[in-house]
Amino acid sequence: MPDEPKTAVRTRTPAPAPTAPPTATHRWTLGLVTVGLVLAALNLRPAITSLGALLEEVTQGLHMSGTVAGVLTSVPPLCFAVFGITAPRLARRFGPAAVVCAGMAAILAGLVLRPLAGGTAGFLAASALALMGIAVSNVLMPVIVKRYFPDRIGSMTGLYSMALALGTSVAAAATVPMTEALGGDWRVGLGVWAAVAALAVLPWIPLLRDRDESGRTKERTAPEATAPPRITRSRTAWALGCFFGLQATGAYITMGWMPQIFRDAGVPATTAGVLLAVTMVMGVPLAFVIPRLATRMKHQGPIVVALGLCGLTGYTGLFLAPEAGAWAWAVLLGVSNCAFPLALTMIGLRSRTGAGVVRLSAFAQSVGYLISVPGPLLVGVLYQHSGGWGLPIALMAGLMVPQMIVGTLAGRDRTVEDEC
Repeated sequence: MPDEPKTAVRTRTPAPAPTAPPTATHRWTLGLVTVGLVLAALNLRPAITSLGALLEEVTQGLHMSGTVAGVLTSVPPLCFAVFGITAPRLARRFGPAAVVCAGMAAILAGLVLRPLAGGTAGFLAASALALMGIAVSNVLMPVIVKRYFPDRIGSMTGLYSMALALGTSVAAAATVPMTEALGGDWRVGLGVWAAVAALAVLPWIPLLRDRDESGRTKERTAPEATAPPRITRSRTAWALGCFFGLQATGAYITMGWMPQIFRDAGVPATTAGVLLAVTMVMGVPLAFVIPRLATRMKHQGPIVVALGLCGLTGYTGLFLAPEAGAWAWAVLLGVSNCAFPLALTMIGLRSRTGAGVVRLSAFAQSVGYLISVPGPLLVGVLYQHSGGWGLPIALMAGLMVPQMIVGTLAGRDRTVEDEC
């Protein structure tokens, strides 16, 4: 008998007829979030890759030393780790959509101020501002997907991962030609990307009012939100953080050093740049396919291993025949680098609640980016002291083994709430 009133309440609550206006509003909100996700993802890398394309001109124009220029290339993962950890607290206080909006505004401000800097200190400060916005937005992208699209995690993660890869490759390939077309001033070439960042702010402004409707209040009162999981007690969280870090290490090494490997093997400089573009472009279609495939599998370990084997084959080819099979190795390493959208997808799958995804995303990305910081520097040290690419390539290939191991552990069908 006591159960009857509860049953009646449950059947009564969804019954009210006037549901059309909320549904229309909900669809409009989801459409706005989709546009916001795509535009935000397009802006998560141009601040970095556009600078890489013009690094020589920037260092000469600001009279930077080689050491400072080296530090500048290592700043992005460090900022991602340091600032990304603040995202959960900000999201709890203001709502994820508001924090992403602020992140896009920070990217815009950094990209506007950076070309105006008169010295190294100002340039670094403006770059840090943009990277701060990228860091918090990085962490909250899986959170936004989990909140607004809980039944479409794979497809939506794939969509913004594809946009992220597209923004990365376009900025890398187009910055130099665009700078030359606009008169050759590196300040103009870097500043152009602020226009793209300005567009990314706009869709999030109407969503500032949606923070309560999107579930923030409900999560505060839910039992699992009042006692959020202690991520550091979860083996899956640690495995996911290590997997994120190792794949990021491989990606930064590839972006920073692969053209030089090909050039030292006798490949023309122009061709070496195109080979890097091929590697990066591989992430555009695969970033959409892999997350959708991952969500259909209970265990994502097989995908982790398949991507790792592509990386091992690519690095082996670089060691044995870097010039003869250059195009094949570029494609294989591009496939291997698609471990990034897979890691983002697993962040959304390894927690049942929005609060858990916030903490897991911040933890995995902060730990991961800290792990990735020394990788490119270590490759440079090994190259300088060994006089060749044998040891650096052996290191790159060797890192694929632990990446496959921890990725397989992170891909198991469990959640951090179960382990905590």
